[in-house]
Amino acid sequence: MPLPHRSYDDEGAGPAVILLHGYPFNRSMWREQIDFLSAHGFRAIAPDLVAQTSVCDSSARNHRLKSMLLPTMKEMAQDVAALMDELRIEQAVICGLSMGAYVAFEFVYLFPSRVGTLVLAGARAQGPDEDEKQSREQQARRILTEGMAFVAGAMLPRLLAPRTLAEKPTVVSRVREMILRTDPQGAAAAQRGMAARRDHSDDLADIDAPTLIIAGREDAIRKPEDAEFIRLGLRNSHLEIIDDAGHLMNMDQPEAFNRLLLSFMGEPDPA
Repeated sequence: MPLPHRSYDDEGAGPAVILLHGYPFNRSMWREQIDFLSAHGFRAIAPDLVAQTSVCDSSARNHRLKSMLLPTMKEMAQDVAALMDELRIEQAVICGLSMGAYVAFEFVYLFPSRVGTLVLAGARAQGPDEDEKQSREQQARRILTEGMAFVAGAMLPRLLAPRTLAEKPTVVSRVREMILRTDPQGAAAAQRGMAARRDHSDDLADIDAPTLIIAGREDAIRKPEDAEFIRLGLRNSHLEIIDDAGHLMNMDQPEAFNRLLLSFMGEPDPA
């Protein structure tokens, strides 16, 4: 059963680009991409995938409150499809980063005809092994006990490139604030959902959509082999690596990330 989409940004006019955020973040991580794409002839749509933000955003287009025990990648993908139905969008560019890439994989598996172009950033196709499952369960329990402060302390140094950590305090502050604003119950549920995700390794050969794979050269969470594995499995794919970028490459180097998106998708034809 699909989840109720809580809130989303929807800006610009033109071909639709759906931006799926990572964990433990929200749609605001895509701010630079929303501004850029909407200024270049695209309709940029960024939903919150799970109920993670603890502060109600009254400016959101849609905000429905409901408790969730285990939002799976499948449920999140179904929710994205439901949002597209509501917005009367038949096909879109699906762009996911980290957890959002897990959702993107599930989306193209469930709704292949609705994906015009696929963008996978900081992605991994393989499913979780037992060590990862146990680690995510431990993290979920600790989050429910201690809250999000320890998550910010542990994750921040691994999410951003060293240059960003040293020279871009505003970006570091934004990332820390997103983590701290994340509702612990939503964060724990997301951890358990990622632990239950399916292995898409054998699905890669069936993906027909043109796919851009983006990796950060300084990514401390995803190994280069993860991106290469996807590239080798997708017959219609292209891999780009961004220098001075970590796991949150779209925030480390937004200009480079945006250029890659635009180059791969192409400028839309004028109406």
